[in-house]
Amino acid sequence: MTDTAFPNIAAPTFFTRNDGLKLAYRFTDGAGPLLVFLPGYMSDMEGGKALSVFSYARAHGRACLLLDYSGCGSSEGAFLDGTLSAWRDDVLALIDHVWPQDGAILPIGSSMGGWLALLLALARKERVAGLIGIAAAPDFTSWGFTEAQKDELQAKGVIYEPSEYGADYPTSLGFWRSGEANLLLDKEIPLTCPVRFIHGQADTAVPWEIATRAAAKLRSDDVKLLFIKDGDHRLSRDADIAALLGLIDGLLERA
Repeated sequence: MTDTAFPNIAAPTFFTRNDGLKLAYRFTDGAGPLLVFLPGYMSDMEGGKALSVFSYARAHGRACLLLDYSGCGSSEGAFLDGTLSAWRDDVLALIDHVWPQDGAILPIGSSMGGWLALLLALARKERVAGLIGIAAAPDFTSWGFTEAQKDELQAKGVIYEPSEYGADYPTSLGFWRSGEANLLLDKEIPLTCPVRFIHGQADTAVPWEIATRAAAKLRSDDVKLLFIKDGDHRLSRDADIAALLGLIDGLLERA
């Protein structure tokens, strides 16, 4: 995609974690807060939404970070070794690498990335200027698996689910346990920053009601939901991306 739809975006660069594993990322400097795009499960920074946000940031002189979690995209590592906590820590390490320690951040998370965006904001409450969830899927280890699948996970250590987007989705027991250790929707989410959720009501992967549940749990009074009646899970059409960029515009005006 970077060669055609986004021809002026350079190849990723790499950051070496303390354990020697290399994480792929793209960073463009500019005015804060730093826009941090968090891909979904089995996704990467080459998607249309991520690259559109990066292009938007460059065009408007804004700082932006794209990244691939360990085991995903161009980053090193094995996908099945990844956990929610490990991927959150990957993001935190990259933010600390490219952005001043006291610099404001604005996480933008797609699907599982929306869960990570909330966890990232909780880990950096003093720095978060706002948050956007795109078909956000917090707690999907809880509501997204049947009891039979959970039993199979315990017995086999990994399960595979068919996906309409390509290869089967594997889920490891380690990832599932990490998700269960980071559940958010069973209590108040103690964030006071502005939060925006955009969700398609034709989403067959993540029910749009998850956005309303998350909004209700947030401590913040500045929470807005944008539902797109015919929008699917990806929300990658031109009109969907324009709506997302509009939400970014609005939050940056307040920052």
